[in-house]
Amino acid sequence: MTDTELRAAVSGRVILPGDEGFDAAAQPWNRAAVQRVSAVVEPTTPEDAVALVHYARKAGRSLFLQPTGHGPSGDVDDAILVRTTLLGGVAIQGRTARVGAGVKWGEVQGQAAPLGLSGVCGSSPGVGVTGYTLGGGVGWFSRKYGMAADRVTALEVVDADGDQRRVTADSDPELFWALRGGSGDFALVTALEFELVAAPALYGGAIIWPAAQGPAVLDAFRTVTADAPDELTVWVSSVRPPGGAPGMTAMYATYLGNAEEGRELLRPFESLGGANADTRRALSPAEIGEVTNDPTDPTPSAARTELLTDLDVPALPQLFAAPPEPLLVVGVRHLGGALAAPVDAACGSLPEPYLVQLMGLTFTPELAAAVHTAKNKAGDALAAKATGRRPYTFLSPGDTAADAFDPDTLARLRSIKRARDPHGVFRAAFTVAE
Repeated sequence: MTDTELRAAVSGRVILPGDEGFDAAAQPWNRAAVQRVSAVVEPTTPEDAVALVHYARKAGRSLFLQPTGHGPSGDVDDAILVRTTLLGGVAIQGRTARVGAGVKWGEVQGQAAPLGLSGVCGSSPGVGVTGYTLGGGVGWFSRKYGMAADRVTALEVVDADGDQRRVTADSDPELFWALRGGSGDFALVTALEFELVAAPALYGGAIIWPAAQGPAVLDAFRTVTADAPDELTVWVSSVRPPGGAPGMTAMYATYLGNAEEGRELLRPFESLGGANADTRRALSPAEIGEVTNDPTDPTPSAARTELLTDLDVPALPQLFAAPPEPLLVVGVRHLGGALAAPVDAACGSLPEPYLVQLMGLTFTPELAAAVHTAKNKAGDALAAKATGRRPYTFLSPGDTAADAFDPDTLARLRSIKRARDPHGVFRAAFTVAE
């Protein structure tokens, strides 16, 4: 089937190589990943999605689902890139939210917050709900409430036969299990339903110090996280900007409770003194993006993530005190809590209590090569306490689904993939397919 037939199949925008805007439409948020897709399609309705799946199946082409462009692998050559940006809408009834596949977290938080509710969101309001959730979704409130995938109650999908379906634990237990954290390899999701969580009071923000305070901040992080309640989540980062600009060390935190309690739990950080800034205050869940103020402009970068069984690895204090050139960030996040509890979903649990992320900017090929060398050397230095696993949404180009799932989970996902999509209509960024 031809590209002309693809244009005729859907009412949404179809952008082909050579069309104005194709290169921009095909790019992921991380500009370092190259997506050599054969077309970009933006469905306008679920019926559009049905027509697109029918076309792909008849034409023998695969659909690569990437709602907002985050989490690219670069391994999607010749696929049709599906952007679900136009499948919008947020509806909240009681404590259940229904969102279209193109909705971003900022919109959900904006509507949930006045109700004293929140999604189990990440740090950036610009990240799409669907991609984040299909990959599990580890965010600010996951220590208290688990992964976002575990809050899902229903998914509206178009399956590999082109049929519209509402998938629940009762209607299709196997597909429901796979879609909650197993990636977008199994269906084209057009909408999600999930439980919102209680957030009547929220305290959080950042404390920023000069780089020299890095070792002391890491020590305080050890102290605070050793017995932190599940309502408290703390991340610390050591940042060394390129070009010789002054570095900094930062602590970011959220606490599902009142400001007085939150401040007391974080007292070891406050007692360090010498801070350049302290943004902590009572927050609305709609302001969650202000805790870290993640970059909003796409950039090229490379990262490596490791899950640690504990922080007692000799290399970590040195890496945190002085990230090796040309790495930009060495970040450490506290996990644990509900994330370690067993879950009957593909996302599973995260028994490791800490996550370390090593990241650098890759504006030139020479810089990219240096960043890759530095992050891999630094990551290898953590091997004594690293399990070798990464959460799905933290996978980077060069990783595979086997890095996110244990062997039994991956085998089950592959079995479901073979049964539900034998012709490979759907293709996730980090596919479970063999």
